[in-house]
Amino acid sequence: MLIHDWYATGGEPELMLRTADPAEAVDLVSRLAAFFADESGWHRRASDAVVAEFSEGPPEPAELDEAAEDLMLETVEVHPGGDLVLHLDDSCGRHFSSGYWPAVRFDADGFVTAVTVEA
Repeated sequence: MLIHDWYATGGEPELMLRTADPAEAVDLVSRLAAFFADESGWHRRASDAVVAEFSEGPPEPAELDEAAEDLMLETVEVHPGGDLVLHLDDSCGRHFSSGYWPAVRFDADGFVTAVTVEA
């Protein structure tokens, strides 16, 4: 039974489908296609969400731009129902301790529902 699998695209990011149902996997692949139609937009919304979550006040535009450059999209997880989780990598090591990375969860409508730090 397929629970999940990783797919390398020949570059960034890695793809992860979470399902045990082959028919559902087809829907998840469709969700990935919608994501990749605007990958840079999703990435920017995720990096902005990370900055907003960990800032003490409203982030400055320069902070958002810096995070968009430094936080690289590493993995895209697609869950049944259409939720996406974007895992980001701190490419410069100034934002997160080694071995930790931010993850941003979007619901099926594209709204941020959680920002976490994972290890």
